[in-house]
Amino acid sequence: MIGVLLLLLLFLLPFLLYIAAPQIRKMLSSGVCTSTVQLPGKVAVVTGANTGIGKETAKELAQRGARVYLACRDVQKGELVAREIQIMTGNQQVLVRKLDLADTKSIRAFAKDFLAEEKHLHILINNAGVMMCPYSKTADGFEMHIGVNHLGHFLLTHLLLEKLKESAPSRVVNVSSLAHHLGRIHFHNLQGEKFYHAGLAYCHSKLANILFTQELARRLKGSGVTTYSVHPGTVNSELVRHSYLMRWIWWLFSFFIKTPQQGAQTSLYCALTEGLEVLNGNHFSDCHVAWVSAQARNETVARRLWDVSCDLLGIPVD
Repeated sequence: MIGVLLLLLLFLLPFLLYIAAPQIRKMLSSGVCTSTVQLPGKVAVVTGANTGIGKETAKELAQRGARVYLACRDVQKGELVAREIQIMTGNQQVLVRKLDLADTKSIRAFAKDFLAEEKHLHILINNAGVMMCPYSKTADGFEMHIGVNHLGHFLLTHLLLEKLKESAPSRVVNVSSLAHHLGRIHFHNLQGEKFYHAGLAYCHSKLANILFTQELARRLKGSGVTTYSVHPGTVNSELVRHSYLMRWIWWLFSFFIKTPQQGAQTSLYCALTEGLEVLNGNHFSDCHVAWVSAQARNETVARRLWDVSCDLLGIPVD
């Protein structure tokens, strides 16, 4: 009798989880952007906007009337997404531009063309990223995680910074992760050539996102440009495509994982919420200020990372 009950439970449990999935997701996704701010006349750039939370972020900004640039590596896929957003929102000002964050030439070309095309930039969402890649290097010889997730967005932000200042009030949102708690900035091994672990490399790059945000906020104080880092939550996206183990875990716990729309809420909250300027430089999760690791609060490391990043990218250190 007990064996029959266990067998029934084995078959019923997945079904019950499936039925309860919407309620479970709602319970685990407490953060919702409730801002009613509209964005006619505003210009936004979202990196990695052809999929996942980047796509959902771009869609919401377009829904509110912004002119939105989908900055992505796969232009063909980006065009399909742009058309989808245009149809859904009725906003035809959804544009696709090529941006490969693993190539500084591509980043500089994107920035040059954007600056020639646009007079303003009000919202920059540094959303794109890679996760748990096998050891590889960018076109410029940087380890892929630190190169794309940190250095690529560092350079992009630097190149667009004057336009953000001219358009103030404006905001920069950097998508980080709870994984930053496991991160460390090893300046002697920043490119992972002495030792490398794909999972930890991702964590290190997400820590770099938070340190960059805090140092950028310090340097931009009084400029009218504010910046925030966010943890979007555990989201069902293509980010885990490089890891069979992570894809399996994501599938196994899919009932508890946020949808891309839910994952985009904190990015939207930091981009749109009025009065958030007083929290410049803070880290957010579920639309609330979140605690960060001791490493992420280290101002000395943040300033050194800034200088090292400038040196690697050929940017004058001020």
